[in-house]
Amino acid sequence: MSVPPLVEVMRGDSVTLDCALLEALDHFVLEWFLPNRSGVRHLLASAERQGSEFQNKVYDSRGRSPPYLLDSQGRLVLAEAQVGDERDYVCVVRAGAAGTAEATVRLHVFAKPEATEVTPNKGTLSVTEDFAQEIATCTSLNGNPAPQITWYRNGQLLAVPMEVNSEGYTTSRTVREASGLQSLTSTLYLRLHKADRDSSFHCSAHYKLPNGRHGRLDSTPFRLTLHYPTEHVQFWVGSPATTEGWVREGDPVQLFCRGDGSPSPEYTFFRLQDKQENVLKTNFGGNLTLERVWRNQSGTYGCRAEDYDAPEDAELSRTLELHLDPLELSTGEELSLPLGSSTTANCSVRGLPAPALRWTKDSVPLGDGPTLSLSSITFDSSGTYVCEASTPTVPLLSRTRSLRLLVEGLPELQPEETQPQREGSWREGDEVTLICSARGYPEPKLSWSQLGGSPAEPVPGGQGWVSSSLTLKVTSALSRDGVSCEASNPFGNTHHVFHFGNVAPQAAQAGVAVLAVAVSVGLLLLVIAAFYCMRRKGRPGCCRKGEKGAPPPGEPELSHSGAERPEQTGLLMGGASGGAKRGSGGFGDEVGEA
Repeated sequence: MSVPPLVEVMRGDSVTLDCALLEALDHFVLEWFLPNRSGVRHLLASAERQGSEFQNKVYDSRGRSPPYLLDSQGRLVLAEAQVGDERDYVCVVRAGAAGTAEATVRLHVFAKPEATEVTPNKGTLSVTEDFAQEIATCTSLNGNPAPQITWYRNGQLLAVPMEVNSEGYTTSRTVREASGLQSLTSTLYLRLHKADRDSSFHCSAHYKLPNGRHGRLDSTPFRLTLHYPTEHVQFWVGSPATTEGWVREGDPVQLFCRGDGSPSPEYTFFRLQDKQENVLKTNFGGNLTLERVWRNQSGTYGCRAEDYDAPEDAELSRTLELHLDPLELSTGEELSLPLGSSTTANCSVRGLPAPALRWTKDSVPLGDGPTLSLSSITFDSSGTYVCEASTPTVPLLSRTRSLRLLVEGLPELQPEETQPQREGSWREGDEVTLICSARGYPEPKLSWSQLGGSPAEPVPGGQGWVSSSLTLKVTSALSRDGVSCEASNPFGNTHHVFHFGNVAPQAAQAGVAVLAVAVSVGLLLLVIAAFYCMRRKGRPGCCRKGEKGAPPPGEPELSHSGAERPEQTGLLMGGASGGAKRGSGGFGDEVGEA
């Protein structure tokens, strides 16, 4: 017979147990038995061969689901292998006179365990204990065969024994579940040290697979919360200080104190004055902020970690020197000098390390060093000069001193000439705005020869210039006399005359005057014509142009020779005698009424 002594299968897969004859027999009976722990065999199935055919029969599946099967060659088939199938199976062949033979097949069913779970100790573990403490428990559930659990620290295998000792050991417990699968629990005990505060731990479950293969399932890594005493303390100044401890006056300063103990101890901040500790603040954060520090706050500051578990030789206190504003500049000043003079400005400074000095005016660099020379002073020299002292080791630290220079002298006048709005010359009635600017010290006053000038006002960004304007209409008189602008101060006065040249009359105004005269004459003629018509009222032909007919009764007819009409004669006579004697009235009477 050819029977494999061991067959391996993964849980849930199907497996076939083979029992083959090495000799060719026409007739034999093949039986499969399942022995129990007492050695009693239970017949599962049989197959009888007659010629080339098998007659198969399953007697008892012993409650297995799905039941046992025999294939066409009499091999035993187990569908969906289970952990309970992990048994010895006996194959017996009976061949009559040829004899009887049997063989045993061992079936192994492998099951991959579930994900490995770890439960670390959530408490605070002390490194001062001289015995091993419980670190964590690792569990691997439902595997077959039972897995093995190993422990790691920072990725390195921990070689700890199973025997209890003060440095470290493990304990384990295997449980067979109702399903037949096995679960393993392992607990790690270690004596901890301060270096373990940064250590990462994890466990792994190693399990077997068919054909000699292996698998591994790692747990999530974890860290421990340790209690260890403070051995060293660090104390430093935060921004904006430098390594030398310099800070700017008026800035906030942060002091930081950190010990290497866990949990963090309480910190006491103090200032040393006359060798006495002046306590400033106590807290667990290790931070102290000094708001808007001033020069009198320079000195020695310290912090102390209040850790009563620390060893006696531990250094729990630290001090540092706080330096505020290493720069001391001389005070600023104001200086008045006459035009054309010369001077030297000085800027003294003290500080360690030695500060650098730079002179500027309107942000324009003028030179480096403690002195600045000015010669042939002009009004352009007036303004504010700034001496800036800075320390290379403190990039944010600088101090400035200002020097204001005032230049005395006769005012300097600058008129703004105005051109005509149109080509050619100015015309009567044109409006013009004149502007005069002046500078000097004391500040000059501006006045005009005409009324209406605006008060003098500083020119924005004008280097001491003040300006006044005057708006007026151009006339022939202004053309002849001009308009004068004068700047004056205690040193004298300066003036300028604006001239307009020839001023032409406005053509539009002359045309309006002629039109007015013409309209007046026309209206007068219309009035005379109206009076004439009134004189002829009721008479035929009066005011009727081109009408022909006989003259009214009693009136002489005009001759064709163009002789004067009686009315004209009467009018002249009436004028000479003082009036007409008709009831209709004369011209003089109408004028009088009028």
